[in-house]
Amino acid sequence: MSKLRLLFVKEAQASYISHLDLMRTFQRVFPRTELEIKHTQGYHPHPILSIVLPLPVGQQSDCELLDFEVTQQSDGRGIAEKLNTGMPTGIRVLDCYEATRPIRELALLQADMELLYDGGVPQGAVEALQALFARKELIIEKRTKRKELAQVDIAPMLRSVELRPGEKAVYATVVVQAQNPGLNPQLLEKAIAAHLPALTPDFVRVRRHRIMDENGEDFR
Repeated sequence: MSKLRLLFVKEAQASYISHLDLMRTFQRVFPRTELEIKHTQGYHPHPILSIVLPLPVGQQSDCELLDFEVTQQSDGRGIAEKLNTGMPTGIRVLDCYEATRPIRELALLQADMELLYDGGVPQGAVEALQALFARKELIIEKRTKRKELAQVDIAPMLRSVELRPGEKAVYATVVVQAQNPGLNPQLLEKAIAAHLPALTPDFVRVRRHRIMDENGEDFR
């Protein structure tokens, strides 16, 4: 038995596929691999697949991970190519390999963001936003798993923010804590709306670029 890991891209129109539909997509294309995927027990067995850090709808990513087990020995060679023949536009498997590192070692997430302003970037926005994200405490309201509103300090989960001005957008590269707890980069928009409402962007785009361990090395 082998435990394998997929590295895949989710972008363009595929960014609007929900997590559950993405799981169904992989379940339907896995027969192309000719691997025997480990299944659940019971009356309606289905493949056991686990997507690490499920991507919020509307966001794009270059570094999504999916773990699964097969009943035979395999190092994953050739699997990516077979899967890609049946994938919808916007989903592309980059690699398949043996999963040797435990997911608990995944610590950091790097994302590129675009803070879009229809009327142009307000004067002094970059400096004001940089100061906001440098605060030692940054409270926002966030819904819990029980759907209740709670106040959360996201400052400890925000490792770094680099901002670059554009004509109609502020471009950001952020590094955030990935899990236990993790920070969705999209929540930076909530921080802006709560503390600098005049600088709230009209729209925000997020694309995950890298996932890393605590030392800043790429996690695979």
